[in-house]
Amino acid sequence: MIPESPTAANRLLMDYRREAVDLGSPPVPIIDAHTHINGSEAASLFAEVMDLYGIEAVWSMTALDEVESVRESLGGRFEPIAVPDFRDPDRRSAHGDGYLRRIEAYHAKGARIVKFWSAPRIVDFGEEAGDPAMLRLDGPLRRAGMSLAADLGMAIMIHVADPDTWFATKYADRSKYGDKRSQYEPLEAVVADYPVPFIAAHMGGWPEDLEFLDGLLSRHPNLHLDSSATKWIIRELSKHEPTKLVAFLQRHRGRILFGSDIVTLDEHLRTADKDAENVMATKASNRDDAFDLYASRYWSLRRLWESDHDGESPIADPDLAMVDPEQHGPLDAPRLRGMSVPPLELKMLYREAAIAFAASIPADGRPSKS
Repeated sequence: MIPESPTAANRLLMDYRREAVDLGSPPVPIIDAHTHINGSEAASLFAEVMDLYGIEAVWSMTALDEVESVRESLGGRFEPIAVPDFRDPDRRSAHGDGYLRRIEAYHAKGARIVKFWSAPRIVDFGEEAGDPAMLRLDGPLRRAGMSLAADLGMAIMIHVADPDTWFATKYADRSKYGDKRSQYEPLEAVVADYPVPFIAAHMGGWPEDLEFLDGLLSRHPNLHLDSSATKWIIRELSKHEPTKLVAFLQRHRGRILFGSDIVTLDEHLRTADKDAENVMATKASNRDDAFDLYASRYWSLRRLWESDHDGESPIADPDLAMVDPEQHGPLDAPRLRGMSVPPLELKMLYREAAIAFAASIPADGRPSKS
């Protein structure tokens, strides 16, 4: 159902079901290597979106206690990724010994990838525990988790940095957060020290700078990127010349995985609690809005990668107003410029890179049949 007035996920009043038909099937079924699928009801709605937009399977940072229900809701088209319990107020436990136990529990449920969230804000988490450096990516707490992951034959995913827009605003205090380049020193240390496949999420945290990513990938042959974080990716990749981005994909063929960063929650299907602690729970308040929330990401990403589309994104991007509040409002959006990626590279991005990455994981990470 088309909304009566613009929403953050449908500011152009589009019929995303009809749009999926017009798009047609992708050149190959898509494997989405970066999602956060939670809630059995929301997952069932998301399964409809998967079918419409040609999504074969998702790799998902799903809450440990929801893995089986989400797997059932998605008809098995799902692999879990281990994540800490961010609800635990004891940050040292949640990312330390408590996470070691969760990694083993996720592994028993079929997880083959372990996620370490290391955005600059991780300093704030450390300060809560009295040690700003406690959760440094190359520190002992994180290395214990990575060593366990390697022992279990699992790959590692890392969120290492945030958008340039955030470094201009939220992270303006360089004495506390450092500059953007400094975020990569601990990343490069651990990628060099652990001979397992790595994924640096969100185009390595720096879609704004393909030259930097080129160097990063060249230095570390076990490192891969995923193209998740739809608003961020649209805003920044649309600024690059298509020939430059295609050349980057060709140069690092098989090392860039498709991702969306879609978050689903059962709260999206109910009246929004504006005071909800989890801001993601306020993104939708009924089935129609939730459908648009999920479908808008795949519509936009497929337009970005497959087409020569050139127009405003249908998704509101609050980073515009955060950086320049005098020129932008909460429903403003950036340019969405299609990259017209050639079929060979598109097939690699959409599916073949994920299959090759999964095959490179030292062990399959699945429960023993014995």
